[in-house]
Amino acid sequence: MDLLQLRYFQAVAYRGHLSQAAAELHIAQPSLSRAIARLEADLGVPLFERVGRGLRLNHFGTTFLRRVDRALRELDDARQELVDLAGLDHGRVAVASETLLTLTGLMSAFRAEHPGIELRLYQSSAETMAQQLCAGEVDLCFASQPLQQPGLRARELLREEVLLAVPSTHRLAGRKRVRMADLANEPMVTTRPGYWPRTLADRLFAEAGMEPNYSCESDEPGATGQLIASGLGIGLVPEVARRAAKDEAAVGLELDAPDCYRTLTVVQRADAYLSAAAQRLTEFATDYFGTGRYRPADSIAI
Repeated sequence: MDLLQLRYFQAVAYRGHLSQAAAELHIAQPSLSRAIARLEADLGVPLFERVGRGLRLNHFGTTFLRRVDRALRELDDARQELVDLAGLDHGRVAVASETLLTLTGLMSAFRAEHPGIELRLYQSSAETMAQQLCAGEVDLCFASQPLQQPGLRARELLREEVLLAVPSTHRLAGRKRVRMADLANEPMVTTRPGYWPRTLADRLFAEAGMEPNYSCESDEPGATGQLIASGLGIGLVPEVARRAAKDEAAVGLELDAPDCYRTLTVVQRADAYLSAAAQRLTEFATDYFGTGRYRPADSIAI
């Protein structure tokens, strides 16, 4: 058993598919299969069971993964501590977010003040972000919904109202405030499951006892405003989008619904070493969002 085998096992365990893990690790699939087979032979037990075209951890694999995660995190933390001892200018921070457009201004400002820190960014759903944190693939996540995984700690950065955006020619465009009942059968622009606008919309419709009519689903929350302005439907957008709107193609209305807001948090593993660079980014983000410097990217429009 060696360190490379453990990292290969961890990748397969979290991806559940040999080809996906091999692509991520930049190795040939047969080589990865042989490495997993050798690991199972060394341990004397199988770690996976086949489910269709994928792989799923069995009881042995689930138990082993907990220990592997802990061991690899310790090694990664030790490496990062050495980097910190060498100085902040040699730091590196890996970050995940549901939409990178939220981080555009933050990362630009942070890089200007700390040019020696390497930044690596991932766009991920909430479930994937939680997995990335627990696997040590990222140091921080910027999430607009709770990450459902134990052992994580969140700090609130921003809390803002969520509006209902409608095309300027829509029948509701002249209203200032609307009810959930006004949305019955309306085509809704939203995201796929796993991103905060969809999670919020699902909850609001369920609480109102209504069935949503999702007519357009994307993997980029920041594109929702543009899709609405194009006349494809109505949808939920953060209040900051109204402040950034540069045209009158769509308007934002207050929605008379409970807890209709977005809370942006920065999330980390509670039991892990947080590098000096990641700590600096956390503090920088707290100041950035807390002092009103946050502006969405130009591509976000209501």
